[in-house]
Amino acid sequence: MPTVEALDLGDLVATTLKDLGRFKVEQIAQTYQRYEVFPKWFKKDKMVIGSGHAIQRNLMNKHSSAARHVGLMDVDNVNIADVITQLTVPWRQCQTSWAIIYQETLMNRSPAKILDLIKVRRTDAMLSLIEELENTAWAAPSAATDETQPYGIPYWVVKATAATPSFQSGSAFSDGVVAGVNLTTTPNYKNWAGQYVSKTKADLVKKMRDMHWYTGFVSPVTMADYRGSMGDQYRVYCNRSTTSAFEEIGESQNENLGRDIASIDGFSLAFRGNPIRTIAKLEADTSDPVYFIDHSTFYPTCLEGDSFRESKKEAPHQHNIVQMFVDLSYNYVCVDRRRNGVLHVA
Repeated sequence: MPTVEALDLGDLVATTLKDLGRFKVEQIAQTYQRYEVFPKWFKKDKMVIGSGHAIQRNLMNKHSSAARHVGLMDVDNVNIADVITQLTVPWRQCQTSWAIIYQETLMNRSPAKILDLIKVRRTDAMLSLIEELENTAWAAPSAATDETQPYGIPYWVVKATAATPSFQSGSAFSDGVVAGVNLTTTPNYKNWAGQYVSKTKADLVKKMRDMHWYTGFVSPVTMADYRGSMGDQYRVYCNRSTTSAFEEIGESQNENLGRDIASIDGFSLAFRGNPIRTIAKLEADTSDPVYFIDHSTFYPTCLEGDSFRESKKEAPHQHNIVQMFVDLSYNYVCVDRRRNGVLHVA
C-alpha cells in the first residue's frame, strides 16, 4: 500500500489550516553576522550637537616654545603665537523609507493576521539603513568632490605607503588635506600606520604593541577637550582571517592568560584589555588591515533633531497610501588622528 501523507487527503487540506507560526518570524535577510556601527557607535558612542551648517572642531596644533631657562637679571622675551587651526566636516544625509496601504491594515487584522505587516515593513527599512551605515563606515568617499558619502574610518585612518610604522599617513586623496587641515602646516594631525608580513607575535603583534604605545598620548595639562567617556575607548578592528590568527595565538599561550594575545585578561579576544572585533565588511579588503580606533577621538556626530527622525506623509495622488521615512543627518569626526592607527599586509 502506498504511503499516504496529510497533504494527500483532500478534505483534510480543504478544512484544516497549516501551523501558521503566528506572530513570529525568523529574520534571515541580513548580510553580515555582526554589525558594529549602528548598535555600538550610534547607540553608545554618539555625540549630538545643536546646530550649524557644518561640523567644526578646534585643534591646538603646536605650542609657542615660549619656555626657557633664564638668569636672575635676564630681560623678558614674550612672544604671542598662533596655535589654533580648525577642521571642518560637512553633514551627510542618510534615509530609509517604507509604506503601507490603508486597506492592508484592514486585511491584516485578527483573526486573519499571521504577522504584523507594519512591523515587518519597518524592520525591513531599518535593516536596510543599518546595513548602509555599516558599509559606508568602513570606506572613504570615492573622491574629494564626493558630496554624499560620509567620512568613514579609511578617510581618517589612512594606510601606510612606507613599510616602517610611523606617523606617516597623509590624506585619503593624496592631496595632503584632511577635513580642511593642511598636513604640511599641521604635521601632528597624521595617524600611525605601517605594514606587516605575517600574523605572528614576532611580526604583527609586536607592531601592534608599538602602535598602541606610540598612539597613547596623555596630556600633562588639564583643559576642556572633545574627549570623554564614550563606551570602550579603544577597539581593534580586523577581518575574520586576522581574528582567526589571533585566536590561534591565544590558544597557544598559557591557559592562565586566557585569550588575550598580549597577555592581559578581560575579554574573550583582546589586545591589552581592549576588545578585538571582527568586521565582516573588511573581508573584502585583501590587505588584511588591523585598525586601532580610539573612540574618545573618533565618533559619529549627529544633527540634533535629525537623528533617526521618523516622519510620515500621504503619498501624492494616493490618499490611501502612507509613506514613512527615517532621516539621519550626521558624519564621522576624528579630533586627533594621532591616537589612531592601522597596520596592513605589505
